[in-house]
Amino acid sequence: MSRAVLSIGSNLGDRLRFLQSVVDGLRPFVVAVSPVYETAAWGVEDQPDFLNAIVIVSSDDVDEWGWLRRGQALENAAGRVREKRWGPRTLDVDVVSVDGVTSDHPELLLPHPGAFERATVLVPWLDVEPDAVLTGHGPVAGLEFSAEGVRRRDDLVLSGWMEA
Repeated sequence: MSRAVLSIGSNLGDRLRFLQSVVDGLRPFVVAVSPVYETAAWGVEDQPDFLNAIVIVSSDDVDEWGWLRRGQALENAAGRVREKRWGPRTLDVDVVSVDGVTSDHPELLLPHPGAFERATVLVPWLDVEPDAVLTGHGPVAGLEFSAEGVRRRDDLVLSGWMEA
């Protein structure tokens, strides 16, 4: 069995619909979905704000590479175009952590680099898993990061996953 933490984000088009497409596309595997947050872009700041959430998934027969491929397929279905690093995107699905697995493969770095300091990952993750641990960094609640500019959007809800 593998359990993965996926960070999802969108800042182009119907942002909530793109996030919902991940929940829908992974519905049989979804264990938990965080509230939606809105955040300013990071890296390349001259772009629209992102909607972000965390999706926790689990399966008996999907490993870290399987979660990566599923995330990439969902990005492709959302019309994701990779033109500029940290640039605007319809959908971003990052594999943050999978069962304590570490990987330095250039295509799949685990835990996801920078996750330990990104409020766009850590704040929603703590919402659904207050005792979360990030491999190599310890309890998420004990990590030092700034949550400035991370706004919870209770008016936006990712739905339907509890029927899985």
